[in-house]
Amino acid sequence: MPKSPRRLRPCGPEIDAWHYATRRARHSRKLKIALLAVGVGLAAAGAFAATNWTVGLTGGSAGEAQSQPVSNLTISAVATPAATNLLFPGDNGDVVATINNPNGVAVTVTGVNLPTNATYASGYSNSTLAAAQTGCSSATSDVIWNYSTISSGSTHTLTTPLIVGAHATLTVTLTNDASMTGSAPSACEGTYFSMPSLTTVAATAGPGTAASSPTTDAWTS
Repeated sequence: MPKSPRRLRPCGPEIDAWHYATRRARHSRKLKIALLAVGVGLAAAGAFAATNWTVGLTGGSAGEAQSQPVSNLTISAVATPAATNLLFPGDNGDVVATINNPNGVAVTVTGVNLPTNATYASGYSNSTLAAAQTGCSSATSDVIWNYSTISSGSTHTLTTPLIVGAHATLTVTLTNDASMTGSAPSACEGTYFSMPSLTTVAATAGPGTAASSPTTDAWTS
């Protein structure tokens, strides 16, 4: 098979023209690349560059914020954990309850307000408080909140503020905060009591580290 003829490089005046054309082509490509880089840089600088034309703010410019609503706590009787100190005539005993916080922020309970000392607990024969104890009703039990007075709504400060987490329930044993008078009838032996409703609590909503459940607390005066 015949070989292709070799391409001869120009010589003499032709080689000068060839070198000139080659250098010019290379220079043209470098110039285009440099101009492209400069153009990209200028475009980027133009996107973020400040000018001498300042812009102010219209009076009254603002945004909108919103506070969340606040709902009341719910305090309920509970059988677990069982009370350690049990009632008998003339002495005090524990009260176990849950505090439910439906709010989206923690709530700190610092005190309670009690009904009068003539407002008695109702007696039941089981810990679920489902079956009333005969002869040991809210009219006869003589079981009251400890330190309650003749005035409804008396204020009593907790030994330690109770912080209930957002959307959480805290179980608390109120140590010796129930009281049975010496006149309690024998029908109230071995009985579970639903304590009278508190009139209100002293509580505020706001940030705080929630107490671990279950916990203990009390008021002592």
